[in-house]
Amino acid sequence: MTDNPQTVAEHDTFTVRRTIHIAAPVEKVWSAVTEPEHISRWFGRTVLQGTGVGAPGTVAWPDEYAIPIRVEAVDRPRMISYRWCNDEAVESVPSELDAAHSTVFTFTLEPLRDGTQLTVVETGFETTLDPARNIESHRQGWDEQLDRLVAMLEAR
Repeated sequence: MTDNPQTVAEHDTFTVRRTIHIAAPVEKVWSAVTEPEHISRWFGRTVLQGTGVGAPGTVAWPDEYAIPIRVEAVDRPRMISYRWCNDEAVESVPSELDAAHSTVFTFTLEPLRDGTQLTVVETGFETTLDPARNIESHRQGWDEQLDRLVAMLEAR
């Protein structure tokens, strides 16, 4: 598995960011971050109703409620953004996406000679109930989830 730096929390801009190298072609990484059946293998169980900008859906982990999610932007095969209501401080998860109290995470893919550089940036934590708590929780989450993505894509 490729050695990758950890996710960085940028409290002044309410952002978390991580750039990793994956020893897999862009097409394979693109599928892993855009197709629900592949996302579900490394992230959380993902369901999308349709494809492209505006497609709504959910993502859920075992023993947790489904979190509303929506595709915000797509530039195939270089970038995809999702908006979600994953606020650790709320007492109950909303059944529908609340754009005013949500964050956006964007995957940007860059082809390299020996694989793909993938950057994830999540923004908008200032709209959550406890920005500092959410930034730290999501920073840890991206470390775990992206490590799983690398392991899945680099498995021989």
